[in-house]
Amino acid sequence: MRVREMVEDDITAVAGLRVRGWQAAYSGLMPQAYLDGLSVAEDAERQREYFSRGLGVMVNLIAESARGEPVGWACLGPSRDPDVPAGDAELYALYVRPELIGTGVGHTLLTESLARARERGFPRMLLWVLKENARARRFYERAGFAPDGREQSDEVAGVDVAEVRYALRLSPPPDGSRPGTG
Repeated sequence: MRVREMVEDDITAVAGLRVRGWQAAYSGLMPQAYLDGLSVAEDAERQREYFSRGLGVMVNLIAESARGEPVGWACLGPSRDPDVPAGDAELYALYVRPELIGTGVGHTLLTESLARARERGFPRMLLWVLKENARARRFYERAGFAPDGREQSDEVAGVDVAEVRYALRLSPPPDGSRPGTG
């Protein structure tokens, strides 16, 4: 497996990873009718717009199998949260083909995402994870992320879905605070 920068030709594959990822990871956590109605074609159209707007700002990474097919995707860039200091990074997304969860693909993508954020000088990386998604929360906690106390809810098909923000310090804290939360 190798990790490389995403190119425009990867958009449909990424949309497939996202849709299948949502359907697998969020089953039981979001309305099933909503998950069943997700469309790869519609997601690919949205991804084309995001990809073209984010060039130079966002980092999109693809994990490729030995045969050269995308098996995972991660996207990061500047934090979108207004309550954090300017300059923090955010991991917007990390998806792995559902049948490959637990094989190291996600860990490899996360490791490369953290390296890219450090290269760009981000002091911390933030991410949002569904509060009830125990598997994802364990994954990020094993990587050193910790909840920073912020929670939010988004409405999905008429149901409130709670999220928890996680943080990881990428550079030494200037004030000696505990790594991971600073």
